[in-house]
Amino acid sequence: MHAILKAAAIGIVPAVLLVLYLTRFHGLRVERDGSGIWPMFYFHKPEPLAAMEQNRAAAPVERASPSAESAPPANAAPAEERATARPYWTDFRGPRRDGHYDEMPILTKWPKQGPPRLWRKPIGGGYASFVSANGKAFTIEQRRHQEVVAAYDLAGGREVWSHAWGAFFQESMGGDGPRATPTWDEGRLYALGAEGELRCLDAGAGRRIWSKNILRENGAQNLTWGMAAAPLVVDDKLIVLPGGPGGKSVVAYNKLTGEPLWRALDDKQAYTSPMLVTLAGQKQILIVSARRALGLTVDGKLLWDYPWTTEYDINAAQPVIVGPDRFILSAGYDHGAALVRVARTGDSFSATRVWENNRMKNKFTSSVLHGGHIYGLDEAILACVNAETGELKWKGGRYGYGQVVLASGHIIVTAENGDLALVRATPDRHEELVRFSAVEGKTWNHPAITGGVLLVRNGLEMTAFRIR
Repeated sequence: MHAILKAAAIGIVPAVLLVLYLTRFHGLRVERDGSGIWPMFYFHKPEPLAAMEQNRAAAPVERASPSAESAPPANAAPAEERATARPYWTDFRGPRRDGHYDEMPILTKWPKQGPPRLWRKPIGGGYASFVSANGKAFTIEQRRHQEVVAAYDLAGGREVWSHAWGAFFQESMGGDGPRATPTWDEGRLYALGAEGELRCLDAGAGRRIWSKNILRENGAQNLTWGMAAAPLVVDDKLIVLPGGPGGKSVVAYNKLTGEPLWRALDDKQAYTSPMLVTLAGQKQILIVSARRALGLTVDGKLLWDYPWTTEYDINAAQPVIVGPDRFILSAGYDHGAALVRVARTGDSFSATRVWENNRMKNKFTSSVLHGGHIYGLDEAILACVNAETGELKWKGGRYGYGQVVLASGHIIVTAENGDLALVRATPDRHEELVRFSAVEGKTWNHPAITGGVLLVRNGLEMTAFRIR
């Protein structure tokens, strides 16, 4: 036994030295994949933040003040000019938060090297996606010890403005940086940092209109993997999920002034974003907290709830609306999926299970609906499930813990390793049409599409493709 251990040690030492050499001189990076077990190896040189800073220095941009409130009153119109084309992808996963792109048809025959690339640039860390309006793409990043909201020119990727504050959320398993995608509404941008800093910015110039920390203000503790729920605009309200005790789990602020309008519930929150939906004829806010799904009126009254408990209280996948009174929940950690029906009797609501199985385990990805079927990543493998019955139609294609979006009857998959794939959305079989390398490094961020431009980012790079 001693001889075996000695031989193993002799073999390990050169391997460790090789890894150190490649890391130091050739930009080798080692991170955990979405399973939390297996390492991911890739090369990136120069050091990503230095590359980004060099890139920005070559094209100076406006730096919005992080400390001073913007000069105009809170209810004044923002500086951003209204474009002729109506802003479309202004919210997390699209205008309905459902991962559907239906603004215009997309190109569904891609060359093997992918559709035309418009630009490719370094970016700061974190897992947020993009939103877009009036020729700009917006996101939030980690740059050294600051969280930075940045606006980029959609056509060329040039940084137009940035707005920063001191914050650095670190987490050894998931990774560092902000998680929540900003929300654009009527010329204002609402950005939430991983440690609870919420800012309303003028989307035209990046100036602060109002701000607050939703964790401190509501007596809430941060989640293990940070604040990840994108703020939701409903009428004159901005809905956020601090998860505070004593009726401060869900909070609505006046979107113009930041004044609190109502607070509700005592739930520990999770990592899903609230959605504005209509179920059983009732307009409502659909939320998946750490231990249940629930519907709230836009004034914060509980309508119904449905138990949904996942190991470690990790609910991260968005619900999928599949009918006027039905939606699908999904979770990883060997949990699975369920079809839930919301019924109304007079003024009372109830939620009951139609089916539940382990055929679709969305961990921190979210599925899409097409033609009565759910398409999504069952852990790390793409799968198709009949929405009404829960029957697995097929499972195929290993993409890791990436993300999916639906456009023109096709699934666009951003794989965990930075690949992009185009898959036909059909229940007959897994039919991948093309797959190519889009960005370098671990890619958990959701893609975004606006004006026929596909935006992809991770914690190292961002890129844009023309798919119109």
